[in-house]
Amino acid sequence: MGKYFGTDGIRGLVGEMLGSKLANNIGRAAGSMLAQDRGQGQKPRVMIVKDTRVSCDMLEAALTAGLCATGADVTLLGVLPTPAAAYLTVKSGADMGIAISASHNPYEYNGIKMFGKDGFKLSDQQEALIEELIDGDTRDAKNADLGRVYRDDGHWADKYVKFLVSKSEGKFAGKIAIDCSNGAASETAQALFKAIGADFEVIAAEPDGVNINANCGSTHTENLQALMRTGRFCVGFAFDGDADRCLVVDEHGNVVDGDMILAVLAKDMKASGKLKGGGMVGTIVSNSGMEVYSRNNGFDFHRADVGDRHVLEMMTETGCNLGGESSGHMIFLDDMTTGDGQLTAVKFLNVLTASGKSVSELVHDIPQFPQVMPGYKLSGGPEERDAIMAHPRLLEEIKRQQELLGDEGRVLIRPSGTEALIRVLVEAKTEELASKIAQEFINLIKSL
Repeated sequence: MGKYFGTDGIRGLVGEMLGSKLANNIGRAAGSMLAQDRGQGQKPRVMIVKDTRVSCDMLEAALTAGLCATGADVTLLGVLPTPAAAYLTVKSGADMGIAISASHNPYEYNGIKMFGKDGFKLSDQQEALIEELIDGDTRDAKNADLGRVYRDDGHWADKYVKFLVSKSEGKFAGKIAIDCSNGAASETAQALFKAIGADFEVIAAEPDGVNINANCGSTHTENLQALMRTGRFCVGFAFDGDADRCLVVDEHGNVVDGDMILAVLAKDMKASGKLKGGGMVGTIVSNSGMEVYSRNNGFDFHRADVGDRHVLEMMTETGCNLGGESSGHMIFLDDMTTGDGQLTAVKFLNVLTASGKSVSELVHDIPQFPQVMPGYKLSGGPEERDAIMAHPRLLEEIKRQQELLGDEGRVLIRPSGTEALIRVLVEAKTEELASKIAQEFINLIKSL
């Protein structure tokens, strides 16, 4: 991670780490980098989407001003999912796509995610150059060379929804429940599911600027689970604030996480000859049951570091076209350059419809080892995080507990790449044992 960029763009608390001044400097830096690539007299073009946070308008204005000041033309697409920025950048032939969003984080946070003209997130070298330019000296374009601002009338947004609709392979017979997390999917989910002929009901689709991800969406599925337990629905989908994640809830109200979604899709793709690279890519926090399931079904399972950037790198390295995270962030490399929650929902519906099974029947043979993953909230900055992670007492305890668990569990302690947290993951023979060990680690970290 760099000075500003984390595992998924630039993200922080609005008014503390991220504000109008930094957003303007980011815009100026990005515009300057694009101007270098474009050459003199050629204006770069940038597409910007945002989620529903109250701070998005302020950050959009500051970011746009910085881009225009350095000669970039900007098209404002309004509230759309983050993956729309990637898709529409390629579709429009723009030079960069930007999403203003802090994804699954509370509304107090916001972030800036950038995509290159190929639809992929920026390389380490591009991020390093932007960081250098943020702290350096950028110059305004002059007179007619200044950038202009254009606002989408729905033309590009419609193209994104039509792309999602084109991936549907048949009408689903049952009723669907959809949690939009009061976020970006509030603008697109109803259009998508209506277009594919689904019978559906939507909750958490009334954003007010501060209720994004608040007791709803993929990080808080309780309301969707309760709705599913009424018996009126066959499947539920929970998106996060910028709709790049999707979790599934079965007909009994049980959550089907990203690991299980990945397993279902990999098995189906293998059966149809569409699974490339001999397997799929998960992460270091994926449940150990994924290895067992993969072996049982004749394909490989590769672990990448947490974060879609690392998943994509491993997919490229192994030749796999399917990868994802337990959080519900899925990449279908034959269709999209980045994770897309609504595309995940469509893909899962396709498999569910073709199988003739219920969701619980579809996932019943996927082993899940008891796993807990609490987090410890940090009060300081990177120095506190690094000191804790390198502390001899913590390192000794990790080694001791792993030796006690042996082949029947594992311990993973890691700093979050998107929040001021240290996450503790423990797998064990029972949930009670996993919870006990995890709490001991939390108590130890508190004392360091």
